[in-house]
Amino acid sequence: MKLIIATIKPFKLEEVREALTSVGVTGMMVTEIKGFGAQSGHTEVYRGAEYAVNFLPKLKLEIVVGDDLAPDVVETIAKSAHTGKIGDGKIFTLDVGDALRVRTGETGLNAL
Repeated sequence: MKLIIATIKPFKLEEVREALTSVGVTGMMVTEIKGFGAQSGHTEVYRGAEYAVNFLPKLKLEIVVGDDLAPDVVETIAKSAHTGKIGDGKIFTLDVGDALRVRTGETGLNAL
């Protein structure tokens, strides 16, 4: 199994969710986060005063899938989250040792 962690722009969430559902993803966790990378924030003006916004709002998606589905999920996220502008996000893939569905006690792929 693989854990795929992706950071995306918030307005891309619904498009990414629909695309992932179409390739067979049955669930994911979404967390609102703030961060910076190459984008490094920006400046804004509020009530006439200029100030720096160093951390920008992003969404973190966490998805666990079988090894066979992982490449399709990564490709789907990359295509559906792409805007071509700086700050589109990152995708990380990690190995998962095991999973357990608390309600039924199922483990491994059956727990997904």
